[in-house]
Amino acid sequence: MSARLLPALLALLLAACAALRPAPQLPMPMPMPEAVPLGEAVLSQPERYVVVTVHNLALSPQGYAGSTPRGYAGAGAYRASSSALALARGIAGSHGLREVAAWPIELLGLHCLVYEIPAGAQREQVLAALQRDARVESAQPLAGHALRGADYNDPYAALQRNLQDMGVAAAQRWSRGEGVRIAVVDTGVDLAHPDLGRRLVAADLVADGRAPAEVHGTAVAGVIAAQPNNGIGIAGIAPDARLLSLRGCWVNGAGQGQCNSFTLAQALIAALHAKADIVNLSLGGPDDALLRRIVERGLQHGTVFVGAVPPSGRREGFPTGIAGVIAIDALEHGRDPAPGVLYAPGVDVFTLAPGGHYDAISGSSIAAAQVSGIAALLLARRPGLAAPELERLLRQSMPAATAAGRRPVHACAALRSLLAQGAQGHCPELDAAVAGGH
Repeated sequence: MSARLLPALLALLLAACAALRPAPQLPMPMPMPEAVPLGEAVLSQPERYVVVTVHNLALSPQGYAGSTPRGYAGAGAYRASSSALALARGIAGSHGLREVAAWPIELLGLHCLVYEIPAGAQREQVLAALQRDARVESAQPLAGHALRGADYNDPYAALQRNLQDMGVAAAQRWSRGEGVRIAVVDTGVDLAHPDLGRRLVAADLVADGRAPAEVHGTAVAGVIAAQPNNGIGIAGIAPDARLLSLRGCWVNGAGQGQCNSFTLAQALIAALHAKADIVNLSLGGPDDALLRRIVERGLQHGTVFVGAVPPSGRREGFPTGIAGVIAIDALEHGRDPAPGVLYAPGVDVFTLAPGGHYDAISGSSIAAAQVSGIAALLLARRPGLAAPELERLLRQSMPAATAAGRRPVHACAALRSLLAQGAQGHCPELDAAVAGGH
């Protein structure tokens, strides 16, 4: 190395280090939506009621299904539109139903109603007639359910199908990512989000003077490290991991996330200097010689890199074109399986949004973040686990594809393989699905 370049490189390292700062204390709980009462008759005799949804045009168009511009704590109530109310009245009149409760569901763009069926009517016949009615978006019984041992008490955890599909709750009985450092090289993270823990440090390597709480980075951090069982929001995959938010990307005037070789190089150097065990790279671009060299150096020293594959679905460009980077695509992308690519849920994954909000995010970016979280569960139980062995465990955890499609990386199965004879318990949902061929 040139003697003239050495001082500049040292200054860069020191600047990245000095920018690391502890996250602020996390105040106020997340406001909860008001309950819609049903009444004792409905609670005690659910067989006399049906649930119907109609389209609610009050919801403004969104960039993708399930998104909301305000989040669940935002100002302004989401109400049923006049057309939805008219549909509800018309359906009730046509089928002799009595409306007993209604709830506009912003997440789905629907108005949901509970109707009492006419005295003496058979519910199956009423439902069949409703399902033939073009005004009805869906119709189903008001089914009775019994509580089982709940994995999470977070209000929106039921929307996190990704956690169920990857066996995260079962895996967290063995590991929650304790002691593992995960660097999120991305846009800024809302460090004050009430659903993030205090195991956070941040560095702004873009330093453009803007507020660093941005959508993409906050979403990625949320699926990794949101705190479960705190009574608010959602559950993260590796909530006890140490999160390093390294802002190497920013949002341009068109609302698109951007990075460049220089900002990413600074962020990667900061991650390596901070001794990150895992570096999450939910981003991509062309092959970049500078960034490739930094990543290859990190791989030589045992750092695990997880990257999102580009729209082609193939391992190419930065970062997934680099041998040794764990390449992740969204499970739902309808492409043929690509060599060397692993899969995780990647459509409408529920996560955090800036300002204490929540939203649904899609793409290989969010799929990669989930695998970074699962990798942290494994590394917490086996510190120093080499990246090739880690990738092998993740690959083997994916059950074979069925007629219904391929299956994602499975956290519980990977941990069970890692712990072998030391593992107490099993992965009942996965075992049942494999046995049944589902």
